[in-house]
Amino acid sequence: MTDLLSTPIEFLKGVGPQRAATLQTELGIYTFRDLLNHFPFRYQDRSVFHDIRDIHLVDNYLQLKGKITYIGETGTGRHRKLVARFEDQTGTVDLIWFQGIQWVKANLSIGVPYVLFGRPKVFNQQWTIPHPELSKWNEQSPELGLQAMYPSTEKLNVKGLHAKGIGKLIQTLLPQIKHQIPEILPDYIVAEHHLISCEQAYLHIHAPKNEVEYKQARYRLKFEELFFLQLELLLRKEIRSKKMKGFVFSELGTIFNRFYNEYLPFELTNAQKRVLKEIRKDFLHGEHMNRLLQGDVGSGKTLVALLTILMGIDNGFQGALMAPTEILATQHYESLKELVKDLPIQLALLTGSTKKARRAEIHQGLQDGSIHILIGTHALLEDVVQFKNLGIVVIDEQHRFGVAQRSKMWGKNAVPPHVLIMTATPIPRTLAMTFYGDLDVSVIDELPPGRKPIQTIHRRENHRPKLLQFIQEQIQLGRQIYIVYPLIQESEKLDFKNLEEGFDMITDAFPSPQYQVSMVHGKLKPADKEAEMQRFVRAETQIMVATTVIEVGVNVPNASVMVIESAERFGLSQLHQLRGRVGRGAEKSYCILMTGEKLSKESMKRMETMVMTNDGFQISEVDLQLRGPGDLMGTQQSGVLNLKLADLARDGQIVTLARETARAILDKDPDLLSPENILLNQRMRQVLKSRPNWGRIA
Repeated sequence: MTDLLSTPIEFLKGVGPQRAATLQTELGIYTFRDLLNHFPFRYQDRSVFHDIRDIHLVDNYLQLKGKITYIGETGTGRHRKLVARFEDQTGTVDLIWFQGIQWVKANLSIGVPYVLFGRPKVFNQQWTIPHPELSKWNEQSPELGLQAMYPSTEKLNVKGLHAKGIGKLIQTLLPQIKHQIPEILPDYIVAEHHLISCEQAYLHIHAPKNEVEYKQARYRLKFEELFFLQLELLLRKEIRSKKMKGFVFSELGTIFNRFYNEYLPFELTNAQKRVLKEIRKDFLHGEHMNRLLQGDVGSGKTLVALLTILMGIDNGFQGALMAPTEILATQHYESLKELVKDLPIQLALLTGSTKKARRAEIHQGLQDGSIHILIGTHALLEDVVQFKNLGIVVIDEQHRFGVAQRSKMWGKNAVPPHVLIMTATPIPRTLAMTFYGDLDVSVIDELPPGRKPIQTIHRRENHRPKLLQFIQEQIQLGRQIYIVYPLIQESEKLDFKNLEEGFDMITDAFPSPQYQVSMVHGKLKPADKEAEMQRFVRAETQIMVATTVIEVGVNVPNASVMVIESAERFGLSQLHQLRGRVGRGAEKSYCILMTGEKLSKESMKRMETMVMTNDGFQISEVDLQLRGPGDLMGTQQSGVLNLKLADLARDGQIVTLARETARAILDKDPDLLSPENILLNQRMRQVLKSRPNWGRIA
């Protein structure tokens, strides 16, 4: 069995060394097994025959049965074409070939019954079928039914390995693999989920007799693919938790309780309470916490982070909060300092611009334990930054930090501190369960009371005068405005020009000294960027014209309007992040999406989604469907999956079922040692040995 499927592809009849080399380079097909795992991307239904008179009713491929009554050529040179008239009992249609004319002509016969398969098109105001597939009726019987169509490439086409050519190779292989494919799932899983056998799945996906067969095959193979992926992720998580023990925070002591009972700025939402219970459970288990906290902009993640750190302080440990930018770190410092001002807690802020003397004080305070919470940027990672007893690290906007940087925080203690990773980028559930499968995931899925939903409006260029008037009205009410332009590397010069032109337009419409306008972009020196941001934070400027550098970080409660220029050039996730920069104060806030007149179907869907909902998780699901998991999570992380059939955007239910099945098995048999799990044990030992630790990307 193994020997057969491991056979080099060149030894399959119809392949040979040259075709084998092209299959290897183009599709990564080296063995019989690889070819078997080259799945169809669609099927042609060859079970239905149409009449010629009904051509105008069919908007896709159709199949006809009839005879050729005429063959002739027209035109010369580049305009030369072969024309054949095809007839059935209901009418006639012209068949046209622009290429391979001599070969086609030599193989056509008048008066012989043919089965034709092709896509009708209107040519010179008449229905024609260009380059149809033709086969003589008496040879057609085996081809009736669903015909698998396979992905191919231009280089493979040259070798005759187009969709149909690859199909022929697979049909050559299928009779050989009967009784050669063992079951790789335990019998109880196959029975529980009503799956067809592994062998049946491969036979039916490549040669289904009907729709039911190929649907059963696809479901079986998708479930198998996702199940083994989830089992691997959960096993890696188990291995990590066994290897890495964490501090036990047994006390909910004086500081936590005082803050919770006396100084909470508002009643916690049920979602915040649920997340705190999940974190508390981690702290009591003695295992190292590695938890991802997802929450939309403004959902109260920072307050949860503070309460988490206070649990550590009550148990004699220090806490650290790391943010990606200086301005965000400073804002965290100021807001946390205000929250705990009446508690016996010492905070410190460490960033790139912290003065040398202050740095020395901070280093000393961390080592003697007098500083309880350190907030800062990458500066926290420096070797000179040493703690007396670091127990909990909170990392904000985790995607801005690399794995190596985060693991450096673990090294600040002999026993790694607990880690809480926060992100304001909502991740669809199926992706979170897959890309962050070795982390525990918590979600804050409701906003604190009093937060007003942001009104989102889509406008085109002809509305610009009204937009400028609206901005003026908002400024008169004392509000501040963001105006954001796209900046895309490929056309940086063009984009920068757009930004400058936008800045000139705004300063013309809102001249000084009556109005003050800031401009912030990636080309500014960090110090100048910070200075401009701070001017806006202090309300010294009413309008900030910027690129997406303001996507993460700035919290200006007085900013009530976000104008996004060329909004069609942004992804949904980015639009949502930008929108979250407003709506942080008590006043009603607006997000205005400015676009060109002509929009693609996908761009229109993005605008409609933004106008329809403020729910980041709902938006992330639409984003997943539009872009797919690769684009959403980044190429580094998407490469992790290598899924052949399953689609995380469309197969969410199967992902969930696969995860639950894997979880139930490991709860009952954590090391997969029971006789019924011997197949799983063998598979996982092989996988864990051969693949890198995917958890390292989280």
